[in-house]
Amino acid sequence: MSVTVISINVVAVGCLVWAALKDRARAWQALVAAGRAFLRLLPTVLLIIVVIGVLFAFAPADQVARFVGERAGLVGILAISAIGAVLHIPALTAFPMAASLLQKGASLAAVAAFITTLTMVGMVTLPLEIKQLGRKMALMRNGFSFLTAVLIALIMGVIL
Repeated sequence: MSVTVISINVVAVGCLVWAALKDRARAWQALVAAGRAFLRLLPTVLLIIVVIGVLFAFAPADQVARFVGERAGLVGILAISAIGAVLHIPALTAFPMAASLLQKGASLAAVAAFITTLTMVGMVTLPLEIKQLGRKMALMRNGFSFLTAVLIALIMGVIL
């Protein structure tokens, strides 16, 4: 484990102990609520991890590098941006996937594009957005978000 992980866990346990000392009943309620939330999310997270594992088992590193690596350039960034825009997975579970992409040879810009479009563009939720915001506004928001995500990725590629 890294120093960061250990530090975060020590702070979390310290806060839990402090909360329990202040009000044991409320601390227990918070733990029960957190446990329920964890159990609700667990099947989805496990399914996503399994799907990612299967996808990466069949995607050789050279294919990933060719599709979204440094040499793929803008085409690779746009392609993975489109994938991120269409997928509907929690960003928290996307981070391990992003790490796997980097390990397999994806460029930093491509991974930044993937994460950014994943969180900013919502093709899966577009029908709901159209219903709530109207067609023009929903399409403009998603379009501008997609362009902004690609711009962020290109800037991250230059900076990092």
